Amino acid sequence: MVKYKIRRAAESESAQIKSLIHLVGINPAGLDWKRFIVAVDDEEKIMACGQIKPHSGDILELASIGTLPEFERQGLASAVVTELLKTSTRPLYLMCMEHNGTFYERFGFRVIAENEMPKYFRRMKKLFKLADVVMRSGEDLLIMKLG
Repeated sequence: MVKYKIRRAAESESAQIKSLIHLVGINPAGLDWKRFIVAVDDEEKIMACGQIKPHSGDILELASIGTLPEFERQGLASAVVTELLKTSTRPLYLMCMEHNGTFYERFGFRVIAENEMPKYFRRMKKLFKLADVVMRSGEDLLIMKLG
C-alpha cells in the first residue's frame, strides 16, 4: 500500500490538478483549485484529487475524482471521496461512466431517473447520448444522487 496524505489543495498545485484531470480523461470544465481535496505523497506530488463543484440553484456535484494510473486501486480515490463527503451538504449529485457506478454506490449514491435529475444533469445526459453515437462507448452515463 502506498503512503499518502489527504489535504486541501494549494494554489500552486492548480497546474498539477489540471494535468491529472487531462491525463485520466475527465471533463476539464469548472476546475477551481480552491474546491479540491488532494492525496499527496511524501514529496507533495498529487496522486489523486476531487472536488465539490457548485452549479446554479444550489446544486452540488461530486466531481473531478481522478487518480494517477500508477496509483489506482490503492484507496486514494476512496480517501478523497470520504474527505469530500465529510463537509458537503446534501443532496449531492455526480456523473460517471456505468463501469464506475458500483464504486460510488459504496458511499450511498444511487442512480436516479431522468425525472429526478436537475436540469443541468438532464442536459449532460442528452449530450452524452448524442456524442456516444460517434464514440460508441457501449456504456451509459450514470447520474447518481446522495441524500
